[in-house]
Amino acid sequence: MRPTAPLILAAAVTVLAAGSLTACSSGSGSDPDTVKVAYNRSTDNKIRFKDAYIESVKKQFEKEHPGKKIKLIPIQAADNDYATKVQQMMRSPKTAPDLVYEDTFRINSDIKAGYLRPLDAYLAKWDTWSQFVDTAKAAAKAEDGKTYGVPDGTDTRGLWYNKKIFAKAGLPTDWQPKNWEEVLDAARAVKKKVPGVIPLNVYTGKAPGEAAVMQGFEMLLYGTGDDPLYDPGAKKWVAGGQGFRDALGFVETVYGEKLGPDPSDALDPNVGTHVATEWFPEGKLAISLDGSWMGQNWINEGPKAWPEWKTELAQTPMPTQNGQAPGKVSMSGGWTWAIPQKAKNPDLAWEFVKTMQTPQNASKWDVVGAQIAVREDVAKDPAYLNSMPGIEFFTGLVQYTHYRPALPVYPQVSTAIGEAMEKVTTGDGSPESAAKEYDEQLKTLVDGAVVTK
Repeated sequence: MRPTAPLILAAAVTVLAAGSLTACSSGSGSDPDTVKVAYNRSTDNKIRFKDAYIESVKKQFEKEHPGKKIKLIPIQAADNDYATKVQQMMRSPKTAPDLVYEDTFRINSDIKAGYLRPLDAYLAKWDTWSQFVDTAKAAAKAEDGKTYGVPDGTDTRGLWYNKKIFAKAGLPTDWQPKNWEEVLDAARAVKKKVPGVIPLNVYTGKAPGEAAVMQGFEMLLYGTGDDPLYDPGAKKWVAGGQGFRDALGFVETVYGEKLGPDPSDALDPNVGTHVATEWFPEGKLAISLDGSWMGQNWINEGPKAWPEWKTELAQTPMPTQNGQAPGKVSMSGGWTWAIPQKAKNPDLAWEFVKTMQTPQNASKWDVVGAQIAVREDVAKDPAYLNSMPGIEFFTGLVQYTHYRPALPVYPQVSTAIGEAMEKVTTGDGSPESAAKEYDEQLKTLVDGAVVTK
C-alpha cells in the first residue's frame, strides 16, 4: 500500500541526521516575519514528485507578502521516524514549527497530546472551506468536534481488472459487479477459463500491514453495513460482529477456493510490488482490490514502464456486500497542514496555508502528487481531470469513502485484524474463531472498553 500521501521534495539528498539538525536549530529565535514549515522528504532520493512545487509556493507567498519569509524544514525519514521527530519538535516553543505536515492517521493522537491547535476561527472566515468535501473535513476533525488540519488530497480504492483476461473468460469488459458474489463469480470464471492466471488479489495477513487491513479487510467491513471498527458516539471500539465475520468469510473464500495468489505470495510483505511490477504488466492477474495511485507505477518514470495499461486495464467500484445503499464502498487516507499549539507565528502560517490552497496551487499539487482531489472546484479542473487515466473514476469514489479510526491504539488494532485475516487465509482458523480471538485481543488493548453487538 502506498503511504496516505506522496512524500514531497525528494530532490536534495538529505540524511535523517541532517534533517534532525536543521529541525533542532530552526526554533532558535522567534522572528515574527518568518514561518517555519516542517514536512517529510522521501528516504528514496530517486522519488521525485515535481519537487519544485512547494518551493514555487514559497516564492509566490514571499512575493505577495513583502518582508515575510518561509523557512522550509525538510525531514528525510520513514513515516514513523518523521512523526517521532515532528512530535519532539512540537513539544517545545523553542523548536515548534509554525506549520507541519500531518498524516490524518496520526492527527488525533497529536491533538490528544496537546501538540496542535484548532483552526475553526480561521476556517470560519475562509470561503474556500466550503469547497472541501465532507469526508475530507471529517478526517481532520477531532473527537472534540474541532478541526485541526486542512487536507490537501486523498486517495481512494476500487477494483482494477484486465480487460484482455476478462474477454478470454467471457466476462464483460465494462464490468460493474453489484455485490460480493458477482465479484467472486467473475474470479471463478477466470479460474475456469483462463488457467495460469491469478483471478483475484485481495491483500491479506500480517506482513503487508495496512495494505491488507485497510485495503483488504476494511474495504469489505465497511461494505457490510455492519458497525464500523469504532463507535464515536460511545467512544468505544466495536467487537467483531456479523459484518466482521462476513468480511473474514470473503477472504476465506478467495483463498480457500484458490481464487487468489498462493498464500506464500499473498503473505509476502512485498506483494504490492509484485502486483504492480509483475502480475498486472505480465498479464498474470485478472482483478485486484487496489488503490487510485496504481497508474503511477507505469508512468512518469515509475518502477515499471507499461504504456499499455491505459487500454488493457479498467476500474470499477467495489460493491457493498449485497448491493445495499449506497452500493459502493471505498477507503481513504490523506495528509493535512496543521498549526502546532506552540507555534510562534500561527496567523502568518495560516496565510501560507491559504496560498497553498488557491485553486491553481491545489490543483497543481493534486496533479504532480498523484492525489485525489478533496475539493469540488479542483475535481472539476480540466488539468486535474486529464492528468491520468482513471482519475475521474477514483475522484467519484470520494463521496462513498471511509477513513480509519485515527486513534492512538489503532496500529495495535490493525495488527490484530491482520492476524485474523492470516488465520482464515492459511486455513488455520474459521471466520468465527478468528473473530473471537480478535475480540479477546481488542478488550486487552482498550482495557475492556468495547461495544458488543
